[in-house]
Amino acid sequence: MIKAVMVMNTQGKSRLAKFYEYLSVEKQQELIRGVFSVLCSRAENVSNFIDAESIFGLDSRLVYKHFATLYFVFVFDSSENELAVLDLIQVFVETLDKCFQNVCELDIVFNYSKIHTILDEMVFGGQVVETSSSEIMKAVEEISKCFLSPFLLSCVKMHVDDVRFSTFALFLIRINR
Repeated sequence: MIKAVMVMNTQGKSRLAKFYEYLSVEKQQELIRGVFSVLCSRAENVSNFIDAESIFGLDSRLVYKHFATLYFVFVFDSSENELAVLDLIQVFVETLDKCFQNVCELDIVFNYSKIHTILDEMVFGGQVVETSSSEIMKAVEEISKCFLSPFLLSCVKMHVDDVRFSTFALFLIRINR
């Protein structure tokens, strides 16, 4: 199970933090600081896999990738494969690149809801649900169409028959009943 997803810059400012287990805000901030202190002290030529038990508790692993000024970090337990999670980070970054044509820190700051939509299409409740960048992009584009449509509810109802529901679409159905 994925425990947390974080994106932070090289100064330690969190640009995205999503925890799939309830933690108080203070605890989340403490964990983010702990992760950053570990990441900034590592050399560039070492493994991207870290045993995170000292930060997140028993049965915790951390995988990260450093792109330009951003660290993309996934924390998970032993039920996930480390290489698969590293590939998941790559898919996340590729999808962001498709959305924003070479994603940068400002894209993440100013498009916060779209970033969360992309992440929600990939990981739901700590479980990986989609690993195809093109499928994620299709879902995000459909959500964007619905979001911009004056006939929001009819757009959502049109796609109810689709096998895959996005978190956003389910939310819209609930609030518009």
